[in-house]
Amino acid sequence: MSQKTENLLTVLDVGSAKTRVLVAELHEGALRFRGYGETESTGMRKGLVADLKNATQSINKAATTAEGMAMETIDHCVVGIGGGHIRGLNSRGGVSLGTRLREITREDVRAAVDRARSVSLPNDREIIHLLPQQFILDEQPGIHDPVGMVGSRLEVNLHISTASASALQSVVTCANKAGLEVTESVFEAIAAAEATVSADERELGSCLIDIGADSTELVVFFEGSVAHTSVIPIGGSHFTNDLAVGLHISVPEAEWIKCNYGHAVVTSVSSSNEIELQGMPGHSPRTVRQRYISEILEPRARELFQLLRENLRQGGVLEALGAGCVLTGGGSRLPGLLDTAESLLRVPARIGTPVPLSRMPEELIAPEYTALVGMLLYAHRTSVTRAAEDQGLRAKLRAIFAGSL
Repeated sequence: MSQKTENLLTVLDVGSAKTRVLVAELHEGALRFRGYGETESTGMRKGLVADLKNATQSINKAATTAEGMAMETIDHCVVGIGGGHIRGLNSRGGVSLGTRLREITREDVRAAVDRARSVSLPNDREIIHLLPQQFILDEQPGIHDPVGMVGSRLEVNLHISTASASALQSVVTCANKAGLEVTESVFEAIAAAEATVSADERELGSCLIDIGADSTELVVFFEGSVAHTSVIPIGGSHFTNDLAVGLHISVPEAEWIKCNYGHAVVTSVSSSNEIELQGMPGHSPRTVRQRYISEILEPRARELFQLLRENLRQGGVLEALGAGCVLTGGGSRLPGLLDTAESLLRVPARIGTPVPLSRMPEELIAPEYTALVGMLLYAHRTSVTRAAEDQGLRAKLRAIFAGSL
């Protein structure tokens, strides 16, 4: 592998509606856009692989397009994981450092995290994230990095994100068959937050709500750390299907109507506006009131945020959203959703778009690409952190060997 290829970062998002591949390069310590590919997802259903062959073909098509734009061969990637099989839980564990006070090392931190992660999980669950919330040193809470501090007992509050092992492996298998080696997986809501949620919002308390095609994924931050993750089984396709059934039209036409005339708040739509529907094949075109479209969409929007509010309440974080919530994902484009979110969650809401990479096309600075761009930022940050830790370890080993000479 050439040095140039090693500087490439590639991320893969296999969604229910679209399969996307984004390529960037490390240039002078920053990420620079190189290529992008997108295709309709085939072989996917409700965030899960339903047809291995078709899903592989979608990944291959998107990857080939991205390679052509980047003018580089891509052979490895970070993959995004989402869907109703994602689960999050909080755990606590710790280690005793002996009877005498001593300095906390990185190995002590790892030992405390390992103790906290030792929870009983079903056999079909696989851990995808271990996210420390805070460390407790000799009963002193609120510590973010205890390395170098002195104490006798170290504990950690840990958030653990898990996925269905079979669902995760199916995505990895499809990527492998398409010629991509998966180096890491990331929960898409956490990735989306990487590209949209500020440090101040994380500290004050904020909920990132990523509305995808078949599900809505969320992550709550409080005091700078992940406090809660979950998935609501409602997404943009449910709004589209409601319109298709209610208006007796095809799903593609329902999607077009939703995007061009939809609104989640009935009272915001004029009662006099009318639009023409083509209807199902064999039926004559007809007109309907635009407000009738909102009468179909509003109950689904309210259901989504009522379920979300109950999820936050059960997770104990409903009152922790001091900075409000951030809506992103393709489903967040529906007008009126911000009003619905603020009404039912009773906090400020805004639409989140990804921070742009250098040279990135303007059309990618949109809510539906937030998770994809966030995956790149997440992969870059974790690689920098690992490199710093490895460098520190090598320096320590050199010092040990130098001392033995």
